[in-house]
Amino acid sequence: MNVNDVMRLLDAKLICGEENLETEVHEACGSDMMSDVLAYVKDQAVLLTGLVNIQTVRTADMMDMVCIVFVRGKEPDEDMIALAQRRGMVLLSTAHRMFTACGLLWEGGLRGGKADECASLDI
Repeated sequence: MNVNDVMRLLDAKLICGEENLETEVHEACGSDMMSDVLAYVKDQAVLLTGLVNIQTVRTADMMDMVCIVFVRGKEPDEDMIALAQRRGMVLLSTAHRMFTACGLLWEGGLRGGKADECASLDI
């Protein structure tokens, strides 16, 4: 699966990163707690979150994620978009809630980490 597939499955709006839509992704996670993302996430390429602040982009960058999907129709501000562009990240926004978005990606074949690796994430 690639980022373009994620965008299609979630009927998401592209905010930035059009040049990286063909980037392959193999795993995803969903969390509004960036401390959990830092502590438990390994090898995740896509972050689904409702948290819209600059720390979300910084955290995703530290974890080498290629795409952030903002759920519930949330959208980042200009500073977040500028940072994501500098880091080569794709930002998407979907009207779906976290649970539904994760389920749609799971149904489409995108998986998350194992329970013992990501015990507190709501994937």
